[in-house]
Amino acid sequence: MNSSMMGRLRKHLWIAAALLALGAAAQAQEAGNAASGKEIFLKYTCYGCHGFSGQNGPGARLVPMGMTQQAFTNYVRNPRTRQMPSYSTKVLSDAQLGNVYAYIKTLPRSPAAKDIPELNQFKEQ
Repeated sequence: MNSSMMGRLRKHLWIAAALLALGAAAQAQEAGNAASGKEIFLKYTCYGCHGFSGQNGPGARLVPMGMTQQAFTNYVRNPRTRQMPSYSTKVLSDAQLGNVYAYIKTLPRSPAAKDIPELNQFKEQ
């Protein structure tokens, strides 16, 4: 391998390392404190519409969370329905919403009906 090829290879390795670092930074930015998020979820009575499990109640199902953290933050700031109150940065910071997002991501998904033995027993009778 000549020096020109080595130089290009080094350049590509630096670019790859920089891209990996950016990806790691983006993931770290999305990581929040789930315990703090639970406190906020309870304090602002999110469970009133979304249920304690994030899956029941008159509000949208939060589990499984299909949004990115940024999309979640944008929605909470500017909801598409009048039933959902908006929460400005004066009420909840982006970091606090990141914590709520982290908490929601910890909530387990309910099992499918076919995976609940008691329901299958009723179906068989």
